[in-house]
Amino acid sequence: MKALVLALSCVCWFGSLWAQVDTALVLGSDTVRSFVVPDTVATPADPVRVQKQVSDTLDWRQRHLPRKATLLSAVIPGAGQIYNRKYWKAPIVWGGLGLSYWFIQRNTKEYRRYKDAYIAVVDNDPTTIDEFNGEVSASQLLDVTDTYRKWRDISFIAVGAVYILNIVDATVDAYFVRFDVGRDLSIGVGPSLEMAAQGAAGINLNLALR
Repeated sequence: MKALVLALSCVCWFGSLWAQVDTALVLGSDTVRSFVVPDTVATPADPVRVQKQVSDTLDWRQRHLPRKATLLSAVIPGAGQIYNRKYWKAPIVWGGLGLSYWFIQRNTKEYRRYKDAYIAVVDNDPTTIDEFNGEVSASQLLDVTDTYRKWRDISFIAVGAVYILNIVDATVDAYFVRFDVGRDLSIGVGPSLEMAAQGAAGINLNLALR
């Protein structure tokens, strides 16, 4: 009888011990899981950075400023054309200004040359001799002097005209940068069927905007 009681006591003790071990394992597993859960809290995006990314992705035509093109051409002739990405126009501006400046230098030099010769002829001083040694009359020298003076003045006007046209061209091009001249715009001309049905000649004009 004592042996039976002892055996039952042992079975109960091992059963309670196994239940405690199983509970500990389960709790330990839940504890580990609770510590392994990653941090999933999302940080808010920087609005300045987002705005900068959006601005960088915009087409350059949307960021184009006609006023900036005008200012660049006024400060540095040809710079507005480069800003408008019409690179082939910049050498034309530079060439026009350079050629006008060359004519200013040449006409000014010749004007002073013939002016000095004219003064040497009409000053009634025998000690002053013009470079033509008296072979050209005073009236001829005066005519040539006036001619070169007019050409010099025209060269100055040409410099101003090229400079102003440079600014106007850059400004107009800047305003037309966003103008759509792609294939979506089309125009067609053909006979008018309605007029032909009435026995009259007519032309039909179609403008397509896609």
